[in-house]
Amino acid sequence: MRSVAFHTLGCKVNQYDSQAMLELFEQAGYEVRPFSDVADVYVVNTCTVTGTGDKKSLNAVRRALRQNPAAQVVIAGCLAQRDGEKLLATGARLVIGNARRGEVVSLLEEAVEKGQQVAAVSDILRVPYEPLSISRHEGHTRAVLKIQEGCDRYCTYCIIPSVRGGIRSRRPEEIRQEAQRLADAGFAELVLTGIHLTSYGRDLSGASLIDAIRACDVPGVKRIRLGSLEPVIVTEGFIADLRRESKVCPQFHLALQSGCDTVLRRMRRRYTASEFRQAADALRRAFPHCALTTDVITGFPGEMEQEFEETVAFCRAISFARMHVFPYSARQGTPAAVMPGQVPRAIREERARRLIALGAESARAYHASFVGQTVEVLCEEMEGEDACRGYTAEYVPCLTAGGRPGEVRRVTVTGVTEEGLAGIALPQ
Repeated sequence: MRSVAFHTLGCKVNQYDSQAMLELFEQAGYEVRPFSDVADVYVVNTCTVTGTGDKKSLNAVRRALRQNPAAQVVIAGCLAQRDGEKLLATGARLVIGNARRGEVVSLLEEAVEKGQQVAAVSDILRVPYEPLSISRHEGHTRAVLKIQEGCDRYCTYCIIPSVRGGIRSRRPEEIRQEAQRLADAGFAELVLTGIHLTSYGRDLSGASLIDAIRACDVPGVKRIRLGSLEPVIVTEGFIADLRRESKVCPQFHLALQSGCDTVLRRMRRRYTASEFRQAADALRRAFPHCALTTDVITGFPGEMEQEFEETVAFCRAISFARMHVFPYSARQGTPAAVMPGQVPRAIREERARRLIALGAESARAYHASFVGQTVEVLCEEMEGEDACRGYTAEYVPCLTAGGRPGEVRRVTVTGVTEEGLAGIALPQ
């Protein structure tokens, strides 16, 4: 039997796309193996959001060819969409972008049969939603469910619109069908994801993100978690609709990027720090003790020390449950890459370290607020014979005595650990 192994970099959308391609290979009779094993085919689903993503993607390709020099290598994803035929120099048999992943098996086998290297990268600015689907999520207890593709925001630092294309939304009835398949496969939690989830439904008549959430409310699903949102979506009407959906997890990832208005304007973000704070406050009023998580970029071009200090003060005031902090990475072809005032790498990284430390402090304080409370934990993996690791509805890691993978257990929190919480599962 022919074998295939996957390596996925980047976002949850990439995780979904890899799972969809993996299932296509399985349907064609391939055996799935770990990426660390020798395989006949290696698929590297790449990321190009940062320079680090580029390097890790290319390193994975080289690793695959070291493990089996005779293997067929497929390079997929955003770096493939961006660099196309250039990546054939790596020795890859197939380079496939973000529009023809449903043909990955047939394209690969045709290229092998003809003894050719193929770059199947086409224009994605005006294409329909690609009908990929999954029936499970390999190696996970929760399943990612992709409902949206593309972005048309064109933030000045971001290359994603050029490699993912415009807004395309999946129809609610298709979402419901896949949600039920995943529930039937035993997944209690679905994570709704997309490139720009806030834009879901703009290309569909009469559909909104709330409709996608409702489509996931099927028998067997106990939790619905939302991916990254922008604060502009947090209106009183949106919050009122959310509160009526009892399975929605009280964890909201609002992308900040900077807490300074002048930097936000240079980034071409479509909100102010004040509007972000209003959205955060509104969510906390509606969902007391909810987790607010975020992304922040340090050292954006022109960022002065005072502007960075404004971001530090803003993040401290909001007190996020989790912060993902990234030093700015210039992407060729974006307006920010040629802006004046490029911040030296050492300063970008030092500022990132400061914010990471602040984020860790905020996370510890948030975790401590759970001690003595009873929470629900989705158990994911065993830790020894008697303990299980999982996540609360707020997406806080929890090590609990009792429970088995796949169970949602009520847990009394007894303390705080390095990673999150510790607790004891209550009798069922």
